[in-house]
Amino acid sequence: MTHQQANQTLVLVNETSIEQWYTTYYSLLCVYANKFLKDLDLSRELVQDVFVNLYDKKEALSIHTSAKSHLYQSVKNACLSSIKQKQTYALHHENIKYLNGDYSYETDELYGQSELEYELYKAIEELPKKCRDIFKMNRIEGLNNQEIADYLNISKRTVETQISKALKALRNQLAPSLLKTILLFLLSSIE
Repeated sequence: MTHQQANQTLVLVNETSIEQWYTTYYSLLCVYANKFLKDLDLSRELVQDVFVNLYDKKEALSIHTSAKSHLYQSVKNACLSSIKQKQTYALHHENIKYLNGDYSYETDELYGQSELEYELYKAIEELPKKCRDIFKMNRIEGLNNQEIADYLNISKRTVETQISKALKALRNQLAPSLLKTILLFLLSSIE
């Protein structure tokens, strides 16, 4: 398949065409992704994931633009999602540090922060599977409710309900740990 054929409106997505696109565009897409991510290894992994996703959905996929345009748009969307996920993770990490009362890195405070993070992740893992998966996609991966609904093929309202259930369960389960953290902070500031 030539570049000109790959740039025409695509009718057929199959293993052969995906392999040809991979051979033709992989390196170019890695360079393109690296402009967003500034991390070549992560860029390569992300482009690989785009091709794996393309392969997994080849039977149901209908591309109305050129293969090249579709691939570049898919890589761009994946890069933006990755950046959003990193920002969301950093924000949650900062919130946990804030809950511990200080930004200094003394040993006791690091231990308290790690303990609270452990409790949070343990509580998340104890959620029912569907609830846990939706919560992680929203709060850790940074996907919005509509993106999750589209990905899981469920209604947006179902996503909202599951996130609400997860937050309620986490509040109930983490209340003792948060109270302990607050009390330790108050006691340490009474010197």
